[in-house]
Amino acid sequence: MYIVVGASGQVGSAVVRNLLQREVPVKGIVHDSQKAGKLEKQGAKVTVADAFDLPALTECFKDGHVLFVITPETGRNQDVLKDTQTILGNYREAIKGSSVKKIIGLSSIGAQHAQGKGNLEMSFMLEHAFEGLPVHQVFIRPAYYFSNWFMSLDQIKAEGVLYTFYPLDFAIPMISPQDVGQIIAEIMVHEESDSITYELEGPQAYTSVEVASAFAKALNKEIRAVQIPRDEWGVVLQKLGFSKNGIMNFVKMTDAVIDGSAVAEKQGMVAVKGATTLQQFVDQRIAELND
Repeated sequence: MYIVVGASGQVGSAVVRNLLQREVPVKGIVHDSQKAGKLEKQGAKVTVADAFDLPALTECFKDGHVLFVITPETGRNQDVLKDTQTILGNYREAIKGSSVKKIIGLSSIGAQHAQGKGNLEMSFMLEHAFEGLPVHQVFIRPAYYFSNWFMSLDQIKAEGVLYTFYPLDFAIPMISPQDVGQIIAEIMVHEESDSITYELEGPQAYTSVEVASAFAKALNKEIRAVQIPRDEWGVVLQKLGFSKNGIMNFVKMTDAVIDGSAVAEKQGMVAVKGATTLQQFVDQRIAELND
């Protein structure tokens, strides 16, 4: 059984879909029961479980042989890193009581940093959570998701403005979450002899101005990029529902991206390129939302 934690998310749902296309047995784990129906219609077995509920996870994992895990990030946690440690501890204990022989963890570019980088530390913790367990371990470090920009779609449509934390001419690697899901599914069914860490990027890096241009073409209207002043980051994030601790960790991570420390490690990593361009992704997502 192939088990996918976070099966209703951007990446998790793509993993499930690609595994089902390979006609292997798939169990998706979701937090919200209302999201189970779509996955079940696709042919997946679905279980509702909370990552903080160790008995539930133990029951979910027990019949698995390949397991995909994530570190959920909402920004609303009162102590982001403490909660991450609890979740990873639960994963570890649940794996001990299971038949899982291979773990694929969704990490992040910049996961090589143990401290001082906010949310990136979650990925560092993930990549060291299963040390000593008799399981094969693979970690996936994707770049920034194209889909992250769609959190501001209503504002983009209403104001013709794409607000960004990044300098307007600052290019960062980005990738389609669907490409990430496809690559992960391939890795899950592939037999490997060594533990491997993959670093995933799209065809090229993009600036916020280029992102605004992609939305402008897809929406057929003028869109301009505007950088949010750093002293206003906290206010913006608070309006989005972030906790004080969530804001602190997000700001640290964003600073790390801008100062150039949250980049691909490269040495000892396996580099993989996704095929989907930013414009292709934006065009397709807008079309899907308009259907």
